[in-house]
Amino acid sequence: MTTLDDRTTSRPDGAEASGPTLADVSGPSRLAAPDEAISADELQLAARNHGLPLEALRYDVTPAGLHYLLIHYDIPELDPATHALTIGGAVERPSTVTLADLRERPSVTHRVTLECAGNGRALLHPRPVSQPWLVEAVGNAEWTGTPLAPLLREAGLGADAVDVVFTGADHGVERGVEQDYQRALPIADALREEVLLAYEMNGAPLLPQHGAPLRLIVPGWYGMAHVKWLQSIDVRTTPFDGYQNAVAYRLRQNADDPGEAVTRIEPRALVRPPGFPDFMTRRRVLRAGPCTVDGRAWSGHAPVVTVEVSVDDGASWALAELDPPAGGEFAWRRWRYEWTATPGRYVLSARATDASGRTQPVEQPWNRGGFANNLVQRVEVVVPAG
Repeated sequence: MTTLDDRTTSRPDGAEASGPTLADVSGPSRLAAPDEAISADELQLAARNHGLPLEALRYDVTPAGLHYLLIHYDIPELDPATHALTIGGAVERPSTVTLADLRERPSVTHRVTLECAGNGRALLHPRPVSQPWLVEAVGNAEWTGTPLAPLLREAGLGADAVDVVFTGADHGVERGVEQDYQRALPIADALREEVLLAYEMNGAPLLPQHGAPLRLIVPGWYGMAHVKWLQSIDVRTTPFDGYQNAVAYRLRQNADDPGEAVTRIEPRALVRPPGFPDFMTRRRVLRAGPCTVDGRAWSGHAPVVTVEVSVDDGASWALAELDPPAGGEFAWRRWRYEWTATPGRYVLSARATDASGRTQPVEQPWNRGGFANNLVQRVEVVVPAG
């Protein structure tokens, strides 16, 4: 572990004392106490990261400024004119390519739903202390770039290649470990034809907060795999044991549990809240009468095949109508349900099932990091009389 300062310092009594370490900056992962409120540290994270305003579910393609955003460290200062990507490790022909080189290669555009692995974390009990997401950490954008697989093949992958490590230019400390942000993909996943080195979002150059000038797009995987500000690719002959793979993004029940890796997105449906909101609570007010309840559904495992809707807090469910797929297999899909609202109080929910048989739970299995939490959403609605 890298330390802030390996030198010794003098104490007032003349004895030698060790300098501060990175553990003094970032404490260990923990769970909130039963009555513990959101902390100032968590509010600070929530202020610099943001979720999708749920009314923006109306857009087939999420505008860049409304797309969810999670930035682990700082947004690095990179010049697109000079930025270069190195490809090395267990390859026969290491190389360095510029953004201009990548733009000269064949380009493709994929519409992809991205969701943060911690989406819904703040709703768990006990609550993992981290970025306090509710259910809005999602977006559906069009990403343009060049496929990764041809570059890897041209580099000449070693026969014993196991993992491909992607390193971003963002640098910081997490749980006492100083690091560049790094994630790895197994070689088979890195060679999927839909994995992109992306330089555009929604037809425009990437914005700084979305990884400019270059980022990775891994359709179907949670957001932690889509490394932003990409600066190097390293092919390894042994499994990557870096922090974000081996420590951070794991499904574990306790601190000593090695856990399972977080990878593909679990199925989820979100309701676009009907009516209009109360400012503080976001509780919805809806006029009595016919109402089309709609939203979006997606899964990283297989296409969504059904969405069910409840207006009575899960006591009963009815099938919604699914729109035809729009934008490819990795983009969300619109659903709709016709409901006649009568005066009263309601809780609206939706749950998705994909072609692999995975369905959203009504009681969420818990894990220590609050990852892959796809518990059904609850939207409180008041229909006033008169």
